[in-house]
Amino acid sequence: MKSHRNISSSQEALTERNLFAAVATLRSSDECRAFFRDLCTPAELQAMADRWAVVDWLMRGVPYREINRLTGVSVTTISRVARCLADGNGGYSLVVRRTKGTRRGESVRRVEAARHG
Repeated sequence: MKSHRNISSSQEALTERNLFAAVATLRSSDECRAFFRDLCTPAELQAMADRWAVVDWLMRGVPYREINRLTGVSVTTISRVARCLADGNGGYSLVVRRTKGTRRGESVRRVEAARHG
């Protein structure tokens, strides 16, 4: 998190916890969409969406260059997500487990469409 000159590290940590508590109150993808569209710039939202888009591909062992070809996400971003999957805080893996089935079906359909399109 970026450091603010006028805020102590404990105040900054509290601000972060409050943000996560706010996110935890959201009850649907529509609510999440509304909140994140208000909270983030379009570029920030796109960056997060790009990272999330490559998680399933990486977990299935698809090579970085192939993921790049299929998604348009940079190899640098793909590499960053791969590092987080391997050595991060476990957030990606947690959400993948909780959404298992829905994401896989979407990804498989996109691969098939990309290969036949």
